[in-house]
Amino acid sequence: MTVSQQVFLRDAMRRLNLTRDVFAGRIGVKRRALDTWLLPEGSQEYRAMPEVVNRFVTEIVENEALLQKYAQSAQSGPLRNRIAADGKHQLLSVDQFSRESVEELFRIADQMQPIARRQKVSRVLEGAVLGNLFFEASTRTRVSFGAAFCRLGGSVCDTTGFTFSSMAKGESIYDTSRVMSGYVDAMVIRHPEKGSVAEFARATNIPVVNGGDGPGEHPSQALLDLYTILTEFSRLGKLLDGAHIALVGDLKYGRTVHSLIKLLALYRGLKFTLISPRGLEMPDYILDQTSTRGHVIEQSNSLEEGLAGGVDVIYATRVQKERFAAEELEGYTPEFQVNKAIIDKCCGPDVIVMHPLPRDSREGANDLSTDLNHDSRLAIFRQTDNGIPVRMAIFAVLLGVEGLVQHSLRDVTWSPPSHIGPDDSVFHGMD
Repeated sequence: MTVSQQVFLRDAMRRLNLTRDVFAGRIGVKRRALDTWLLPEGSQEYRAMPEVVNRFVTEIVENEALLQKYAQSAQSGPLRNRIAADGKHQLLSVDQFSRESVEELFRIADQMQPIARRQKVSRVLEGAVLGNLFFEASTRTRVSFGAAFCRLGGSVCDTTGFTFSSMAKGESIYDTSRVMSGYVDAMVIRHPEKGSVAEFARATNIPVVNGGDGPGEHPSQALLDLYTILTEFSRLGKLLDGAHIALVGDLKYGRTVHSLIKLLALYRGLKFTLISPRGLEMPDYILDQTSTRGHVIEQSNSLEEGLAGGVDVIYATRVQKERFAAEELEGYTPEFQVNKAIIDKCCGPDVIVMHPLPRDSREGANDLSTDLNHDSRLAIFRQTDNGIPVRMAIFAVLLGVEGLVQHSLRDVTWSPPSHIGPDDSVFHGMD
């Protein structure tokens, strides 16, 4: 087996569109046995699946329909060519992805998990330099991209804010992009103006990743969000097709939800409940794009009414005050806060609560409540952790080294923690 057992089995379930329970029944094993085979190899609970099961699963996935699908994928060339933006190996929008290509990226992210979980190291990007150009404040996105690049062996040059940029002296986006392209091998760019990252990308042929362009898009965040939902659903024995997703909060300026709903729309038969304060509803052009795929879309200005009857995922966002005009809404009312009481009242024990962060934890902000911090339904830290393997996969694909990673792995020389945080749930541990 050229890939890890975990990646092999996840790929089989994803391609066959089967939950763990159904997949276990299909191959004639107990769910508990399958769970141990799906653990990372470094886990104490990990077990190698019998060779007869390996052969049987291989036979299942190699049926006529999937062979045709593999052939079509192979004929269309490397993933970076299939998701190219105007012929360039750049990631500017989630519109570059089909369901097939996004799931291929996630299979690569699965291969990155041992590195992200600090069990293995790889140096496939040794000598490469990333330019992190952030013209807006950022902590998670900037550090996450930098860490992902470094974990593949590269190095990072950072710049944050207009004050420390030559653009403060009047330099154009074109000049800045062209100059930086002579210094680095890839760029991640965050800029407050919608469409600005595309302008950077047009001025260069090196890989450019959109780290957020004002109220426009945030494709890597949406990718890690979708990866998280699929991972959580796999743990819970659910399929994304047919799921009920609630997007809550500032849907007008929240670029993360703009990108996420477009990715989710690649799946089948979803129901979207869009819950926002008046004046912060999802833009019409995104609603039109989503509805053409046959999904059910409901809108509400009441959190309790929108969540009534339960949903599979609650994706909350903060108010994007930095993008408001003076006359617009300043924040959420207390009735709009996603907290333990409202979730206990309206949702079941398997609901997944997400947030792109940062959340405003100050009194009166009424953002996602901290009273969910020790609730296993809160997935925000699993969500942020998933940013590393997904962004590693993005870099590997854009720089054309994804095929080298599996054979480059070696054990770490230090002792990583068993859990990243002291209060992590059991399924959130490093193992």
